[in-house]
Amino acid sequence: MSHLYAEHSHAGHPHTGHSHVHAPPNFGRVFAIAALLNISLVVIQVVYGVLAHSVALLADAGHNFGDVVGLLLAWGAHGLCGRSPTRRFTYGFGSASILAALLNAIILLVATGAIAWEAVHRFFMPAEVAGVTVMVVALIGIVINGVSAWLLMAGRRSDLNVRGAFLHMVADAGVSLGVVGVGAGIALTGWLWLDPVMSLVISAVIVWGTWGLLRDAVKMSLAAVPEGIDPLQVRAYLEGLPGVEAAHDLHIWAMSTTHTALTCHLVMPNGHPGDAFLAEISHELRHRFTISHPTLQIELDDAGTCALAPDHVV
Repeated sequence: MSHLYAEHSHAGHPHTGHSHVHAPPNFGRVFAIAALLNISLVVIQVVYGVLAHSVALLADAGHNFGDVVGLLLAWGAHGLCGRSPTRRFTYGFGSASILAALLNAIILLVATGAIAWEAVHRFFMPAEVAGVTVMVVALIGIVINGVSAWLLMAGRRSDLNVRGAFLHMVADAGVSLGVVGVGAGIALTGWLWLDPVMSLVISAVIVWGTWGLLRDAVKMSLAAVPEGIDPLQVRAYLEGLPGVEAAHDLHIWAMSTTHTALTCHLVMPNGHPGDAFLAEISHELRHRFTISHPTLQIELDDAGTCALAPDHVV
């Protein structure tokens, strides 16, 4: 069997040793400022949550602490993604962003479980809540989360991690707005049960958002085809190319949260199509399916002679 290999990760252009990072130049500084702002917010919320006996405020603090951890993990993962490949880590360290997302989801779910448990306990043993204090601290949270979202806004279109952090900050501002409502409700009515109820609502919102993050991170960790890419459409495109008799051993997986790789064997009995043909395939895979790192193997013989031809063989 004759094998010819061609790898194109930038629409046919060869590697030049640079890293695949599409974040804005000040990405690290932006995340550092956002992390410091949210650390300050967590400290304020914990202190006044204890003084005001507000589980809702502590729940929001737990949520924001998860955001701080997420920001720090994303920041660290970004630093690793910028490192060049090594002899041992030949794909570089882009998958660190996947591990960061997985750890972030686990930490958030564990923290949320503790918050929900305390909220249920408060139903049976209610405590006085300083409604005005809760309102003031939650308003501070809205400001800080709003500023953090504004800082991340510039990079939300070019980097998935930045976009996720941006949306998280916007959601946090909404949660803090809900806590303001609790403070106002307690101050006006004296209904202490509003505090644990809002805590459970916040916990449900966190679990709802985190479950999707956990699911996607686990899928990426298991080298699943990323969401938004239909492998059947990719196969149809490759098998429909001029001169391609069949395509097999097709694999699509995430190298990081922003870059997708593909490998495939193309059976072309009429001979190797040339580098220009492969460059065009790379270009189309990038623009049609956001696959930025394809590796194609050309086979001149029938697919049945390739040991990797059956779909169940990996």
